[in-house]
Amino acid sequence: MEYFNIKNIKIKKTAAMAPMADVADTAFRIMVKRFGAAYTVGEMTSAKGLTYGDKRTAELLVLSDTERPSAIQLFGYEPNVMAEAVEIALKHNPDIIDINAGCPVNKVVKTGAGSALMRNPRLFGEVVEASVKAAGEVPVTVKIRTGWDDNSINCVEIARIAEGVGASAVTVHGRTRTQFYSGKADWAMIAAVKQAVNIPVIGNGDVDSAESAEQMYRQTGCDLVMIGRAALGNPWVFNGVIPSLSEKLSVMREHIELAVSLKGEYIAMRESRKHAAWYIKGIRGAAALRNRCMSLETLDDLHELIETILGESN
Repeated sequence: MEYFNIKNIKIKKTAAMAPMADVADTAFRIMVKRFGAAYTVGEMTSAKGLTYGDKRTAELLVLSDTERPSAIQLFGYEPNVMAEAVEIALKHNPDIIDINAGCPVNKVVKTGAGSALMRNPRLFGEVVEASVKAAGEVPVTVKIRTGWDDNSINCVEIARIAEGVGASAVTVHGRTRTQFYSGKADWAMIAAVKQAVNIPVIGNGDVDSAESAEQMYRQTGCDLVMIGRAALGNPWVFNGVIPSLSEKLSVMREHIELAVSLKGEYIAMRESRKHAAWYIKGIRGAAALRNRCMSLETLDDLHELIETILGESN
């Protein structure tokens, strides 16, 4: 097995799990880790929310030992606030602190954070530098996009700035902010960043199988590939196994039961509706069953749904 290092953190050179807000919670991260994810990143967390002492924001920082190596991901645009948030995050013993400079969502971008930071290279550098100083020996990484739009592709410049102020790795999602998640990821820009910096580069975008992961490694020279949306309802994407229907439903049950044990039935069942819909995607009668997924309220409802699906498949 091949490995690489982000500063002092040793990581298998297979595939990492991308941070996904409102999706990649502890239960999800534990499941993908079990199926071979080499490295996980927690849900994007507001630096300002942390420094204000917001309880729900702080809950996003919790990491279980099962999912390590794992990073806490922060977003913000004020260097001093980011530094303070890093200090708070360190109390949860993350292996890595990751700075989100790639989120395309309006409510994040309009504050000047997320991918908006790529439009202000000087501020971006100050944010990363302040975070690196606050993190001490814990490595700080940065997630970016190729640029804001097709007329402002600046990922190479941004990656060099990150390296210059002490970042230990950079993840490049091969799309612009204006693309969001549409169109094709530009792997050539991931390759360009890899050529431009000496720190590890993680490639993200359009990896949905072992074959496409291998293609990204070959075409970009990146140190690690990162998988996001392809893992939804499909933790097997990390080990390349194609599960049977009963295996798929068994893992869905285990995933949602784990979420309930962590968050309580009321919250977890409502948050798990989308996960259930992703797990049943592609099976016979999925469209009708999806409506049942979206009304799950208890574990008994989930167990009845699974029995229905297995009964109809026989």
